[in-house]
Amino acid sequence: MKIDKIETFLVAPRWLFCRVATDEGLVGWGEPVVEGRAEVVRAAVEVLSEYLLGEDPLRIEQHWQVLTKGGFYRGGPVLSSAIAGIDQALWDIAGQAYGAPVHALLGGAVRDKARVYAWIGGDEPGELNDTVAEHVAAGMTAVKMNASGRLSPVPTSAEIDGIVARAAAVRAALGDDRDMAIDLHGRASLPAARMILPAVAPFRPLLVEEPLVPEQTHLLGEIVRQTSIPVATGERIYDRAGFLPALQAGVSVVQPDLSHAGGISEVRRIAALAETYGALFAPHCPLGPIALAASLQVAFATPNFLIQEQSMGIHYHRGGADLLDYVADPAPLRIVEGHIARWDAPGLGITVDEAAVRRADAAGHAWRNPVWRHDDGSFAEW
Repeated sequence: MKIDKIETFLVAPRWLFCRVATDEGLVGWGEPVVEGRAEVVRAAVEVLSEYLLGEDPLRIEQHWQVLTKGGFYRGGPVLSSAIAGIDQALWDIAGQAYGAPVHALLGGAVRDKARVYAWIGGDEPGELNDTVAEHVAAGMTAVKMNASGRLSPVPTSAEIDGIVARAAAVRAALGDDRDMAIDLHGRASLPAARMILPAVAPFRPLLVEEPLVPEQTHLLGEIVRQTSIPVATGERIYDRAGFLPALQAGVSVVQPDLSHAGGISEVRRIAALAETYGALFAPHCPLGPIALAASLQVAFATPNFLIQEQSMGIHYHRGGADLLDYVADPAPLRIVEGHIARWDAPGLGITVDEAAVRRADAAGHAWRNPVWRHDDGSFAEW
């Protein structure tokens, strides 16, 4: 069996899909994307395809090694994300070729279902009670929210009070038997993070995500030592080497993204590395159905899995396509009582609606994240 065609599709709201076809008729799908730079990743996939065309798709590890190391200049989000989507597609083909789901190829399932959480609010969280109530009524057991919008380098009392008020409102709406995660989204400076974490600790968050930007991973130990809240990071870390200092700093939860951190091949190794440090695994995935299916396949086979992000109804999708719009059968990704049940169809186990994908690609998209500024005109983290 040989790879004979690789295509990419720029689909709303902000995704890039990859289709890898073989001369024997098997087709695998992946999701290689850097949100806001999808066109650049598309070009990277095209370049990497030069090596893959004519190759055996089942030599996944060999291809991963060549794609990640064959160029003298390595790493970074664009290259790692391009490889991630290709890698997902190759695992999809392998599962179909062997008649087994990817989680079986990874050593077999260790759980029957994976817990997921829902997003509430947006980049500027306001009143959240109604949204929380809707998710509770739908059976969700965990939600995540942004702690704040634009954040001052040293937050004012009003800013801290606003974060606390939102956390208190969400905890009250959830009750004590459901979980709340708080995302700082890299918006906090070190002094801001030191102020915020003690303030929200009484509401017992499941985790606090990305309290510092990844360039300040060397400072995470200071945050970890001052709080009992599980500290999480990793959506902007792209390989094992990048996660090592975060784990050495004592983070409790790693959050690699299956569409950024080298795909299934690398993320399964990141999860194993985290396990040796006693850290839990919670894949980042505010993306589409292929990335979610790949994430869940790893989650089903990973002992230290905690919880899975998913993007149904997320604020990034408003006015555009949603998670299930590009699958022919939404059943495998259906959420019941806050969980997605394991399924055993071969490969990634979902059927992509190719006609819908091609229609969406004809329109394309040019999604960009906003650029924020402080009141004095200087750059602010988004």
